[in-house]
Amino acid sequence: MARALSVAALIAIWAVAAVLAHSRLLPSPLGVAETIVADLKSGELPLEIGYTLARVVASFTIALVLGSVAGYAMGQFRTIDRYADPWLVALINLPALVTIIFAYVWIGLNETAAILAVALNKLPNVIVVMREGARALDPGLDEMARAYRLAPLTRLRHIVAPQLAPYLAAGSRSGLATAWKIVLVVELIGRPNGVGFVLGSAFSLFDMTKILSYAVTFIVLMLAIENFLVQPFERRAQRWRPRRP
Repeated sequence: MARALSVAALIAIWAVAAVLAHSRLLPSPLGVAETIVADLKSGELPLEIGYTLARVVASFTIALVLGSVAGYAMGQFRTIDRYADPWLVALINLPALVTIIFAYVWIGLNETAAILAVALNKLPNVIVVMREGARALDPGLDEMARAYRLAPLTRLRHIVAPQLAPYLAAGSRSGLATAWKIVLVVELIGRPNGVGFVLGSAFSLFDMTKILSYAVTFIVLMLAIENFLVQPFERRAQRWRPRRP
């Protein structure tokens, strides 16, 4: 209820501001809604969002898998952490735009470069989160697994994975929150489709109605993913932990 009231208040403020401004640079919520409906009927909006979501999923999956493995290794083995940490710091501080340009120049203006550019931008953040998770593993549980001579896969599934799950959930939430923003920049610079490409075209025409229609649609979509996928996974990952009184 509180969220619905907050959204309603925001739309009301937006509508009043649009009436007072009376400018094509600030279209009304009704005008944006009409544009969204028209683009949905034409099929343009689902198609362009589909391109963007496919890139987000592909790049985020690569970053999550590689980052989890690398973060676990750095958290468990000091030698690996000592040698890999300078590279991790460099990747964290490397601007996303620089990575995107490097990828397009070295690989070309194609899907491979676009996906790898986003994955490389998200990889160090996942590594940092998973490294902290690996460092926080309970040594007592590890000793128990060794005492009972659990198989490596059994130990990974029943001992390691439940302890790392909250960190994986945290990495997923922060990763998704920024991955799609980087994807938009990638599409704006070097792809012929996707939400970023459409926003770039609309910007060149100063079409604020188009820009807001895509922005609102994508924000709603990301909120849906957050509420129906990320948050349930996070609650499930935290389920094994004892609740505070």
